[in-house]
Amino acid sequence: MDLGEMRKTYGLGELLEEQLDADPIAQFGLWLAQATEAGITEPNAMVLATADADGRPSARTVLLKGLDERGFVFYTNQQSRKADDLAANPYCALVFPWHAMERQVRIEGTVSKLPSEEVDAYFAARPRESQLGAWASQQSQPVESRAELDLQYASYERQWPEGTEIATPYFWGGYRVDPQAFEFWQGRVGRLHDRLAYRRTSSSWELVRLQP
Repeated sequence: MDLGEMRKTYGLGELLEEQLDADPIAQFGLWLAQATEAGITEPNAMVLATADADGRPSARTVLLKGLDERGFVFYTNQQSRKADDLAANPYCALVFPWHAMERQVRIEGTVSKLPSEEVDAYFAARPRESQLGAWASQQSQPVESRAELDLQYASYERQWPEGTEIATPYFWGGYRVDPQAFEFWQGRVGRLHDRLAYRRTSSSWELVRLQP
């Protein structure tokens, strides 16, 4: 396999300044809706990049579960590596890679924990299997085998039989990313991609074009 020969010619669209909403969150909502309508698999999947107290980076894919003028919401085990990173360094970056549309959105911002009432409301709406999985998994911690993980899950199935309400785990919560910068990327012919970036100012957003 020759990785150097693996390439794709882009050309599905263009991205011009006059096409963008003045509000990057509104623009993101438009692109997310278009990705959903286009049948992109899990269009709300995003790469979440964090760094620990020593600046060592880590990245993983999580799901966007809320979006409004306050920012981007996701949920996780608060004893995980990503939670440890955010406790030490409350800055992160998000990437939405919509390859089939030759689009990408990058977001940088600060993170804050969600209040317990929002966490409880979302957890109650999750499928039962996901609720039990949240209890069963000590996320990011070693486990002896898959069988051991399945046993942990089965023990919580017995604790909360079908039809009973499953409590929110004490170690599970949510975060909101308050965006400070956006970049909307559209692939173009000859690798002369369109990159339009928003930067937050004291009262609004500034839009600039970046060279590819």
